Amino acid sequence: MHIIMIASECAPVSKVGGLADVVDGLGRELINKGHKVEIILPYYDCMNHSLVYDLQENLVAISVSYDGKRIFCTVHRGIVHDNVCYFIRPMSEEKYFDRGIFYGAGDDEERFTFFCLAAIELLREIGSQPDIIHCHDWQTALIPVLLKWKYKNTPLASSAKTCYTIHNIRHQGKLTDKSLVKAGLDPSSLTGKDSMLDDSNHGYINLMKGGVIYSDYVTTVSPNYALETRTSKLGEGLEGVLSLHANKYEGVINGVDYDTWNPATDCCIPFNYSVDTIEDKFKNKEHLKKTLSLRNSFKPIISVVGRLDVQKGVHLIRHSILSALNNGMQFVLLGTSPDKEIAEYFFHLKHYLKNNPDCHINLTYDEELAHLIYAGSDMILIPSLYEPCGLTQMIAMRYGTVPIVRKTGGLSDTVFDVDLSDRPNTERNGFTFNDFTYDAVELTLKRAATTWNEKPYTFREILLTGMKADNSWTKPAEKYINVYNKLTGKQ
Repeated sequence: MHIIMIASECAPVSKVGGLADVVDGLGRELINKGHKVEIILPYYDCMNHSLVYDLQENLVAISVSYDGKRIFCTVHRGIVHDNVCYFIRPMSEEKYFDRGIFYGAGDDEERFTFFCLAAIELLREIGSQPDIIHCHDWQTALIPVLLKWKYKNTPLASSAKTCYTIHNIRHQGKLTDKSLVKAGLDPSSLTGKDSMLDDSNHGYINLMKGGVIYSDYVTTVSPNYALETRTSKLGEGLEGVLSLHANKYEGVINGVDYDTWNPATDCCIPFNYSVDTIEDKFKNKEHLKKTLSLRNSFKPIISVVGRLDVQKGVHLIRHSILSALNNGMQFVLLGTSPDKEIAEYFFHLKHYLKNNPDCHINLTYDEELAHLIYAGSDMILIPSLYEPCGLTQMIAMRYGTVPIVRKTGGLSDTVFDVDLSDRPNTERNGFTFNDFTYDAVELTLKRAATTWNEKPYTFREILLTGMKADNSWTKPAEKYINVYNKLTGKQ
């Protein structure tokens, strides 16, 4: 099968978040299963060009009609990991992707509307007729719309089925109908309530809504998040349209890149280990203590790794640090925040606790230290308000670090409470709580600490269960292949 993926990110060359990991990991696993995969991306001036292998510059030139003028683009081709990638670079005075940033420009919606047009024109120029065009998040949501309307009579539209994946429904891409005109679309056909009109602001169109309506199939990144987004306010205003299209909407849990996240081969940790050599994990714990100048005492280490923002439950994280320290635990935090107020709070908390021998707060991005924290911690805390999928809990389990999570989205699909789950004991791999409250997270921390202190055999079984689970891309890729087969009639 020939699969084209179109996205705004792909790890490691242009990565902002989990979207980039999905595009890279899913692409490589589909290749491993014998399919032809090509990825179309913007050519950002700030991407890591050194990670593109065998880059062929100016492979082809395309001309894109946008806003009443022709914009020429050069297209480069190279290999990122094992993925064949095409990079589109517009030669225009707007410098859409020559701004030193991936996102955050005032005209992001315009930039990616143009990119959607350019991606289709590239496929037409090279005569590509893929079986599947797989689009990701709001940045490429206009592609199914364009194929159903502007390009509906082209060989590309007749040959390809579209799959559209929502990674985070909070970011939907909203702009005025003038942008549809710029892209060569007729607003009178697309701005009705049953089309792209934004349900919460009738002065705007909603790109993600268009992707849902006009794609042949829609996925999101976990089964529980699919349920939440069509039955609750976590749908961010799209719950109605997702319910209407529920027959073509499902959740597929993301995978983890086991080439990068594998304690048996990880070059970022001093002592490699596996299920069969689990004692070596605790050598990493001792190394972590020395590295971070933590007290050398017999206490569990609980950690937080990742972005600090409202979605991640920062007020519960703040409360948990003090609660853990007051209840005989050590705490390690590694994270940054895009929110100035949150960043300042944790900066002050770091200085308040700087002399505490059981706590270390690092407010930077440090990939190597993240690996050591996963390997050296006993538990990891993820008290998210919402979590479409989450990779942190699956990475932690791979390293034998027991997750403590709030039951939402993908966290609910991957972490099963040792005491409260109705799953078999052989699948119970962590501690969970429901309520988004101080009491709920504090009681769960205490329960986890009690298990670590008083039931070491049980705790060991929990961490081994997590390590044995297969959270690689193997099963998710199989599910996507089933979706593709369903769309193309090959099953």
